[in-house]
Amino acid sequence: MTVGTHLQEFHGLPVFDFPGADARVELPAADSVAWRISAPTYSDPGDELWEPRFERFLKTVDTGRVRALVIGGWDEAYENSSADIVTALIGANDRLTALEAVFLGDMTGEDCEISWIVQSDVTPLLAAYPALREFGVRGGSELAFPSVRHTGLETLVVETGGLPAEVVRGIVGSDLPALEKLELWLGTDEYGGDSTPEDLAPLLAGTAFPALRRLGLCDSVIQDAVAAAVAGAPVVARLERLDLSMGVLTDEGAAALLDGQPLTHLAHLDLSHHYLSEAMCERVRAALVPYGVTVDLSDAQVGEDDGDGDVWRYVAVAE
Repeated sequence: MTVGTHLQEFHGLPVFDFPGADARVELPAADSVAWRISAPTYSDPGDELWEPRFERFLKTVDTGRVRALVIGGWDEAYENSSADIVTALIGANDRLTALEAVFLGDMTGEDCEISWIVQSDVTPLLAAYPALREFGVRGGSELAFPSVRHTGLETLVVETGGLPAEVVRGIVGSDLPALEKLELWLGTDEYGGDSTPEDLAPLLAGTAFPALRRLGLCDSVIQDAVAAAVAGAPVVARLERLDLSMGVLTDEGAAALLDGQPLTHLAHLDLSHHYLSEAMCERVRAALVPYGVTVDLSDAQVGEDDGDGDVWRYVAVAE
C-alpha cells in the first residue's frame, strides 16, 4: 500500500467511490467492488459530510451483498477522531451482513497527513463484525487497540508514521487464531512511535498468531534493532514473506539478519527503502537468491550529512 494515492484495490476488489448526491453514475453490483465512502476533502471537494453520505449509501446499495468498505476522509480528520465513524459502522452491522473487509482512513497527504489523522479505539469494529477477514487502519494519533479475540480475521494492517508502544502491545497480545498476515508501520518517536523490539516479544516468540505466514515490521527508525530481533525470532521459521521495508535499515541491521537463523525458506524478503551499501546488497542477494528467495532491494537511500559529521536517515513515511 502507499499513502501517496487512494486505494485502487482492496480485498481483491476494485475500489469504487460512492458518488455524491447530485452525481449521475451507474452503480456496480454491490458485491463486485470495495465501496469507498469519503467526506469532502481538499482533493475530493463537495458539500456532503461523511455520515449523511454513509446513510445514503445504506439506503441506495444492496447492503446485504457488500463485501468490502474503504473509509476515506471524514469531517476534519485532523481534529475529529474516527470514533463517530466506528459507531456508525457498528450501528449498520445488521445490514452489512456480508462484510468481510474494512479499511479505515484511506487518505493521502493532500487529504490529511498520516500522522495528523485522529483515530480512536477501533477494536469495537472487530466485535461488531465477527465474520471480518481483513482490517486496515491508517493513522496513529489517538489510535487504541486493546487486546481482543477475533476468530475470523486473516489480515491486519496498521499504517502510521508513529505507532505507540501501547498499541503494539495490544495487537501482539490479541488472540487472532486465523491471522495469516500482519503488517505494522512502526514509524518514528517524533510522531509517537515509541515501541521497542521488546514490545513485539509475543509475536517474535511465535506464541501469538499460529496461522501467521506474512509479517511486515516496516517504516521504523530503529529498523536495525528490529532486524536484529527478527534474526533470532522463532516466528520466522514459519513465515513465507518477511517485510522490513521503509525504515532506517543499514549494513548493521542487514548483517545481523544474515548472521541469524536461515532465511532461505522464505519466498520473499522486502528490504526496499534501505540505507545499505552495494557490498551489503550483494551479500544479501548471494545469501538468498540462489535458494529461490525473491529479494526487494529497491529504493536505495543515501543519508544526509548535516555538516557536523552526523548523517541523517529517514523512514519512508513519518508526518
